[in-house]
Amino acid sequence: MSDKFSHVDENGKANMVDVGQKPDVIRTASAEGKIYLNSTAMDLIKVNKNKKGDVLTTAQIAGIQGGKRTSDLIPLCHPLMITKLDVNTELMSDHIKVTSFAKCIGKTGIEMEALTAVNIALLTIYDMCKAVDKTMVISDVKLISKTKENLT
Repeated sequence: MSDKFSHVDENGKANMVDVGQKPDVIRTASAEGKIYLNSTAMDLIKVNKNKKGDVLTTAQIAGIQGGKRTSDLIPLCHPLMITKLDVNTELMSDHIKVTSFAKCIGKTGIEMEALTAVNIALLTIYDMCKAVDKTMVISDVKLISKTKENLT
């Protein structure tokens, strides 16, 4: 493991890494995060009566869209040919857990897409519930796994 940041040049300036010489491999990443909501917001989500609509489905779609736009949002990320992007939500007693799975065939990892998908889904839930809950907390966003596998 290197003790240098890969996105910084020899002068300490931001630098997009050249991955052109790396081989294409199958890459996956999974991420998760949580949003804590009050009981009123949770109850509205459970019975699908939120004023803005179906919170969980909207969050899933937003997460997928966000993951696909990662290279537009994070300056030094490479655009990737994503082959799979799933976002799932799970209602818990006092929070919603959001998980993502991202897959591509490429020269660089897909963990930023998985993390972006989770974050955008969580922010969408926040946006859709802010009228009934001013105390929401987004937390524990993290990468769960990442893999790479040779094509042959």
